Amino acid sequence: MEEKNRREFLKLSGLALAGGMLTLNACASERPLVAPGTPVSPDVKLKVGLVGCGGRGTGAANQALNADPNVELIAVADIFPDRAENALTILRARHGDRINVPSDRVFTGFDGFQKVVDSGIDVILLASPSFFRPRHLEAAIDAGLHVFCEKPVAVDGPGIRRVFDAVTKAKESHLSIVSGYCWRYQYPKRAFYERIKNGAVGDIRAIYNTYNTGAARGVESNPEWTPAQHKLRNWIYYNWLSGDHIVEQAVHSLDFMSWAMGDQLPVSAVGTGGRQVRTDPMFGDIYDHFAIVYEYANGAKGFHFSRQQPNCENSYKAQIFGTEGIGLALASGNEQITNRRGFWQYDGEQNEMYQTQHDELFAAIRSGMPINDGEFMTISTMLGIMGRMAAYTGRKITWEDAMNSREVLGRELNDWSDVPDADSLTVPMPGVTPFV
Repeated sequence: MEEKNRREFLKLSGLALAGGMLTLNACASERPLVAPGTPVSPDVKLKVGLVGCGGRGTGAANQALNADPNVELIAVADIFPDRAENALTILRARHGDRINVPSDRVFTGFDGFQKVVDSGIDVILLASPSFFRPRHLEAAIDAGLHVFCEKPVAVDGPGIRRVFDAVTKAKESHLSIVSGYCWRYQYPKRAFYERIKNGAVGDIRAIYNTYNTGAARGVESNPEWTPAQHKLRNWIYYNWLSGDHIVEQAVHSLDFMSWAMGDQLPVSAVGTGGRQVRTDPMFGDIYDHFAIVYEYANGAKGFHFSRQQPNCENSYKAQIFGTEGIGLALASGNEQITNRRGFWQYDGEQNEMYQTQHDELFAAIRSGMPINDGEFMTISTMLGIMGRMAAYTGRKITWEDAMNSREVLGRELNDWSDVPDADSLTVPMPGVTPFV
């Protein structure tokens, strides 16, 4: 099934015909690559670099240091110096001299990520805004680094194609990639989805998944910031930086759906969305609600609802309807299955899934047996992008449409002058916004 899905992904995306899109980068890294079955001794110190020093990046660095006793952080990068220093203050308080980051390895500016890549590290943690992920992932894999990268992994079709290319190279180079789709590392979810895969609910006919939550974090403001700095500080509110909240946040629920479907590729998506409450220009150009229907080749449908509006009913789950039962995946970890054989509820060990991600990443590096989340992280991200396209345009979007889209939401940022002006932003309008 996995190999079949991989072939379908390549075929439907057009990657197999895209003029050698999957050819390895000609500037291959000179770093020695660890082949499967070649362990890395516990006596060898693994050097880690962090790109993106916000809350999630700082958390990932903390978890990486907790995952292996012979790991040190040696370089960090962030667009904003204060974010980098704040992360280091927190991490030094927790890990002392394992934070080996002198001032000349604290990098800022838009090329800071490359300086971390070139700093002599073995593992890189990528936690910058979603827009930057394809470029940063490419650089890391080209340099022969093992990777933890936050979700989502792109904000548009061209970005997804770049990521899939990097994922393929990582696999051929025996490098590990662990993604920020953290629920795949939670023990209750693993037990639940194993039962689903083994037929506990029969053939899946429909999946209802939600990410209905309150308002996102408040807008930061500082009179000393330029408009460009304000955007980067508040990146979640700009679709070219975040992909909109269906891609940046609600993609976790879409990952629940894709996991249940064995990461099959949907045929098409239709949907709606808009800005109903969050209408002030300070909230950029993203929507505050989405409703998308995904259709699969066997006729199964996925119904997705996501909302970021205060004072409303919240919901974060996936309900799976099959020919022989119903499964319920919950954020609480109290997974349930009801079928004609009775009722099952997970009652096993609970774990800290964010820590487990890094425990398994560093164990894989030590064992010489890489793990690669690349295919499912790419598919799940594309589900969010596809749903956003359907809502923005009001059109039915096929998988081929989405994967071959020429729409590029942003442009490479090499300087602050590359950041788009606020006046150039237009809120998408269904039936008016074209598909590109």
